[in-house]
Amino acid sequence: MATVNLGSIKFNWQGAYNGATAYAVDDVVSSGGSSYICIAATTGNAPPNATYWEQMSSAGTDGTDLTTTLTTQGDLVYYNGSALARLGAGTSGQVLQTNGTGANPSWGSVSSDMVKLADTTITSSTANYSADVFNSTYKTFKVFINGLQAVSVGEYLLFRFRQSNASLTSSDYHSHVIQGYWDFGGTNGVGPHSERFNVNYGLPGDVGTNGGDYTLNYEMTIFNASNSNAYPFMLFHSCVFDNVSPSRMREQFGSIFYDNTANPLSGIEFYMGGSSNIAKAEISIYGIK
Repeated sequence: MATVNLGSIKFNWQGAYNGATAYAVDDVVSSGGSSYICIAATTGNAPPNATYWEQMSSAGTDGTDLTTTLTTQGDLVYYNGSALARLGAGTSGQVLQTNGTGANPSWGSVSSDMVKLADTTITSSTANYSADVFNSTYKTFKVFINGLQAVSVGEYLLFRFRQSNASLTSSDYHSHVIQGYWDFGGTNGVGPHSERFNVNYGLPGDVGTNGGDYTLNYEMTIFNASNSNAYPFMLFHSCVFDNVSPSRMREQFGSIFYDNTANPLSGIEFYMGGSSNIAKAEISIYGIK
């Protein structure tokens, strides 16, 4: 009866081919990135000699070694139409953008019709805040003031337009205001009523004191700031919920213009009336194209 060697019923991996090694049938070697099985005992007959070897697997095409293309942290790789290419890291805040079919990608800045130009958060006594960020890139400017409080009681917010990085301090500010309040202590719907102001850059609305029960909030739109042929003009809207006795909601809106210059503005300044300072506020300024 024939004897079967169960250990031979399998492939025998022998590693890389060696010309000095005697190979038996079913030995498997690697050579040139491919694998070969021995079909006839041999020594010194290297693959792919078909008398002794049969190919089991074929080596694929070598890929590009990206370590020669990508050299610096933040690099990206792309196809430039003929080969792989490196795109170095952009500057902080830039975004990756496509330039369309048949063009390479690039880094660029975010483009928007409304861009934040300045912002600040005031958390302690501050005499004033000014920002010279107006320029001809934008036709209109928006200002938002959230959570305004004063150091002293009974104060109100003042502003000045700025020109050539200096505040316009003359008395040629004029405003018209419509205001009203709704008393939740029993007299509802008081107002609105109309008042005309000529108070030299004053914005109506009582400001709560630091640590008090209420804060004042403003939204402002400024026109003609960068126009040399028109006077600068502001529309504003303020609101506050006064959580004292009696509780009431107060609202003011109106317009202010400065009639002593037609030259472009450089910015705006905010400060408190009287001898008080700003205690708290978040101020943001945006440019609209």
